[in-house]
Amino acid sequence: MRTYDVVVIGAGPSGSTAARLCAEQGLSVCLIEEHGTIGHPVQCAGLLSVQAFHECGVSRGSVLHEVSGARIRSAQGSELAFDSGRTRAVIVDRGMLDREMAMNAARAGAEVRLKTAFSGRSGTAVRTRGVRGREETGFRVLIAADGPGSPVARSLGMPRPPVFLSGLQAETRKDMDERYVELFPDASPEFFGWIIPIGAGRARIGLAGKKDVFGRFKTLCREAGCGSIINLVSGTIPLGVMERTYGHGTLFVGDAAGFPKPTSGGGVYTGVRSASHAASVAVEACRRNDLSDSVLASYERRWKADFGRELELGLRVFLLRQQLSPADIDRLVSALNDPAIIAEICQYGDMDRPGAIIRRLVRNPGVIPAIGILLRGELYRIFKG
Repeated sequence: MRTYDVVVIGAGPSGSTAARLCAEQGLSVCLIEEHGTIGHPVQCAGLLSVQAFHECGVSRGSVLHEVSGARIRSAQGSELAFDSGRTRAVIVDRGMLDREMAMNAARAGAEVRLKTAFSGRSGTAVRTRGVRGREETGFRVLIAADGPGSPVARSLGMPRPPVFLSGLQAETRKDMDERYVELFPDASPEFFGWIIPIGAGRARIGLAGKKDVFGRFKTLCREAGCGSIINLVSGTIPLGVMERTYGHGTLFVGDAAGFPKPTSGGGVYTGVRSASHAASVAVEACRRNDLSDSVLASYERRWKADFGRELELGLRVFLLRQQLSPADIDRLVSALNDPAIIAEICQYGDMDRPGAIIRRLVRNPGVIPAIGILLRGELYRIFKG
């Protein structure tokens, strides 16, 4: 049985980033992926902020389109559109993005094993099954980047994130203003629906929620006037971080830890950032030859200092959103449709770190009357810092 300094389970953006960064620091790394093709099946809308895309460390080969703004439409007719006049996000081919990131890990020296599924642990070794048969691979540090279900976490009996949403998305033919991502907060009351342009009269349409996702999806497609469906993908979005993101010689990153942003469901930015912190801690632990949980605990301190506050605030906003009726949403969209507020959104809006703009909006006297009575000042208490 061969033993590596680091074994990474899952070759999505988080896992490939962790593997690459560890390998670049001279550690021996094995990156294990259960699927035969990296990046498939696709379970992501493929909308990344410019900063998130930069964090991936890839070429522009996967970029399909760019957008500079968004349009929000309520079911009762109010609309809010804002355009920053510069590229704020890119739409990518996630398969191409994931494959390039895994290739970068391999070029850095990581061994990549495809069609190899995690099947359990035996002390400081992982058991796998796949094209190489059944085998054990030793590790000094294990990095779990194995998605929302995280078989690694389940094998250790570690509690999972508190909320799971189901998502459904299709590529379809649709002509639209290609500057904007369109958002439909009433299409799925627990979350929202979206239409994302990808150029050439095509778009991605989808939504996420807790129930009746397929029925809501069909309604959104019909009301949005979408054409024929080209392909259909589904996925799971975990919201709320697991109770502890390290333990038993393991660091949990990306969706496995519950790092998707509760305000948008996007997980690439936080996933790649968490992988960077995990790699730094793994390198330090291996070089000190101290692989105890007391050393690995610094990982949790690092990601919390980086984006932990954003995730905490985002989850509270997600829970508050459950209280808003279609009429409340309509009043809020209408209240935001003010030139001064739109200018603030364009200047301070950040889809990866939305806390700053939410604080500004909550304190705006033009916005609070729309929701202040309903929430009884709760937003003030959440965002007073």
